[in-house]
Amino acid sequence: MSDHIKRQEFLTFTLGEEDYGIDILKVKEIRGWEKIRELHNTPDFIKGVLDLRGSIIPIIDLRVRFSLKSFDYISTTVIIVLSVGEHMMGIVVDAVSDVLAVKKDEIKKTPSLGSKINTDYLLGMVTRDDGMVMLVNSEKLLDTEEFEVLSDIESG
Repeated sequence: MSDHIKRQEFLTFTLGEEDYGIDILKVKEIRGWEKIRELHNTPDFIKGVLDLRGSIIPIIDLRVRFSLKSFDYISTTVIIVLSVGEHMMGIVVDAVSDVLAVKKDEIKKTPSLGSKINTDYLLGMVTRDDGMVMLVNSEKLLDTEEFEVLSDIESG
């Protein structure tokens, strides 16, 4: 019982050849890729907005945010809708994998190792039998100024 309390669950997804995870408690819904309304004068990683049952939510392409090679959206491309603080946002990922339960002491610090991805975006890494999973810190995907842009988008 106490072992269960010490675990945290992450929804795992892929970007290219890499596996990532995001706190499942932040995930509100998973949607298949659909056309979104593009916006001008926003950072490159904000692909546009989606009307989600009357709420306008910004859509962030994690490949662009993480400085990864661009990729055409295909049938497995999904939007993971997240609740971050008082904001809702969607993140575009290549595919969703499964749910990973992790003990807090299994989360290792992310080494910089010259990675293109800013390690501030990551909570850490976890080892699985088939490789590593980088755990995304949804609270750090946007800085204060970017959250202000997000608020402007949400309020129309």
